[in-house]
Amino acid sequence: MADRIEPYKTLQVDPEAEQEVIQAAYRRLARKYHPDLAETPEAADRMAAINAAWELIGDEMARRAYDRQRAGSTAPTSQPAPAPRPPASGHASTGRAGPSAPPPPDVVSPDWTSGRSTAGHVYDESMRSAEGFGAAGPPPGRPSGTVLNFGRYAGWSLGEVARHDLEYIEWLDRAPIGRNYRTELDEILRAAGRRKSAEGDATERRGLYRRR
Repeated sequence: MADRIEPYKTLQVDPEAEQEVIQAAYRRLARKYHPDLAETPEAADRMAAINAAWELIGDEMARRAYDRQRAGSTAPTSQPAPAPRPPASGHASTGRAGPSAPPPPDVVSPDWTSGRSTAGHVYDESMRSAEGFGAAGPPPGRPSGTVLNFGRYAGWSLGEVARHDLEYIEWLDRAPIGRNYRTELDEILRAAGRRKSAEGDATERRGLYRRR
């Protein structure tokens, strides 16, 4: 199956996505389609495809090998070398090999592509189907805060994601890709009780040294 699937599309991530995004996407899809948890009849097939995709791009070394293979499969083969020219007229062969001519340069087609996406982190529309095979779907409404342009919740505001999936907010707060949203993420986590205030932390630290 690993030879027939497209791992980036199967895990619903862009080929340019960071490794943390791929890991988070795999965990989320595994929870959704695990046969012990999902009720849909195609859950077992989906889970098998998800695991096969993870084997190809789940860690950086495997991903680099897959990207090289993927890029090589899209590159055209070099044109065959021209046949050797016959010796110039008027010169008989002496039976000894003369100096060899330099090989012709490889000709690369102008349509050659490395196989990597040129669209950055933008999702293809085919990855946003209503059946859940792509992103999380259209935002639920009542947007608040910055709108994400990557990952499963592309097109959702941070407020909408927080109401729907607070664990994703916690992961984004820890991930390097969430660095630009740290202020908003901090406010959301404090409001949800997932993070204590600075005063509360200080009081708790002082309490450790109180005399009983």
